[in-house]
Amino acid sequence: MSSHDEKAAWEEAQQAEDRNVKPTKANGGRRNAPFYKVLQGMPIAVDAFRYGAIPNVTAYFLTHAHSDHYTNLSSNWKNGLIYCSETTANLVVHMLSVDKKWVRPLPMNVPTVVPNSGGVTVTLIEANHCPGSCLFFFEGKQTVNAGDSSFKSNFVGSSRIFRYLHCGDFRACPHHVLHPSVKGKKIDTVYLDTTYLNPKYCFPPQPQVVSACAELVRRVAAGESIDGTPDAGSRTSLTGWFNKSSEASLKACGLLIVVGTYSIGKERIVKGIAKSLNSKIFCDGRKTAILRCEDDDELLSMLTNDPCDARVHVVPLGTVSSDRLGDYIEKLARRKDSSRLKWERVIAFRPTGWTFTPPAGMDMSPSISKVLARDMTRAPFTYAQLKPIRANAAPVSVKSKITVYGVPYSEHSSFFELTCFALSCDWVRMIATVNVGSAASRAKMSSWVAKWEKERERRRSGEEDVVVPYRSEDYW
Repeated sequence: MSSHDEKAAWEEAQQAEDRNVKPTKANGGRRNAPFYKVLQGMPIAVDAFRYGAIPNVTAYFLTHAHSDHYTNLSSNWKNGLIYCSETTANLVVHMLSVDKKWVRPLPMNVPTVVPNSGGVTVTLIEANHCPGSCLFFFEGKQTVNAGDSSFKSNFVGSSRIFRYLHCGDFRACPHHVLHPSVKGKKIDTVYLDTTYLNPKYCFPPQPQVVSACAELVRRVAAGESIDGTPDAGSRTSLTGWFNKSSEASLKACGLLIVVGTYSIGKERIVKGIAKSLNSKIFCDGRKTAILRCEDDDELLSMLTNDPCDARVHVVPLGTVSSDRLGDYIEKLARRKDSSRLKWERVIAFRPTGWTFTPPAGMDMSPSISKVLARDMTRAPFTYAQLKPIRANAAPVSVKSKITVYGVPYSEHSSFFELTCFALSCDWVRMIATVNVGSAASRAKMSSWVAKWEKERERRRSGEEDVVVPYRSEDYW
């Protein structure tokens, strides 16, 4: 697709996504699917359920079970087979009541032929996002111009093999570019998760944040003083909520940790904290049923249905705000067996990338070399960098015994990680899939893609490694 055609295709897609434009009888009461939802020249759509039965599409893929990706998928679905990971299959059947006859779970890391696709193979790669999330690596010939776009491929019917990497939502890491299906191969198109494609989003590596939260609660439980938290020596009970306890039992039982999560996601941070306290994990029945779909034996072994037996509680992310956290604690205190509660201090975590604030004076138009140098030389993120949310900004403290931390933890790629990913694999074209609703936003992202391409070619023409040096296969 020429640059002129691509611009026109985006304009067409923007019009199709305009909320003021309503589906009509002329198109079967459905919206047109934008070009980036259907693989060029293949009868395959990804995360495109809101568009109903898309012309000439025979296989519908779902990257993961988050609502913005399965919109309109329900028990009424009958437009074609749905391909996804086994965990995602379990989740959509459980949460959305999709009939199992439409769901086809695929194995991870194994090339599998997609039925009725003209021989296209797909390999599922762990996305490092939420449980069940995966990247799809497609490889095969172009056989049909599927979808609603008026821009068609000239390669349909040719013998040329095309490779597409659809990233859905992902937290880019070296594992993705080192995967046998990807390493050393030229990828025609990468469909990229561009949620944080902005240099201001330089939040720390995921494993470091998990370790930082775990270390903070370990120190508090041990009675050690931590800057930015209430004095560990202040032990008066929360009036009307908790029973008083001795100093000895306080260290054993007096700390309650509350972690806010989405319906699916943030499980790593919950497990890391629970392990640091050697604690069980409590959540309500709805959340427990979802976790049982995720095929995580370690996590399941840590669950309990008794809130009094767990020092770590999982609640919806929205509960960790304002007075809703107080309502949650009061509800527990009204239990008939509340005499067993010995919590005298509550620490709550609100983990999301949106809590991250870039440093003051940060360069918002850095060179690619500066982006790499800035993050590669940055000191590791530790518990000391976790700061309580101030009461005047978010009034969540009750008698100074509840402390809420905003945690810069995301399951999407940081700008640095997107940059490392783009420099480390061989691609011809990148298509943004998030924040694409305006020409101005697309232009900003396109400028960074062009800079990545230029820097990648510079690096490959010299003696630098093809893959950006990394600290672990789990993160750059």
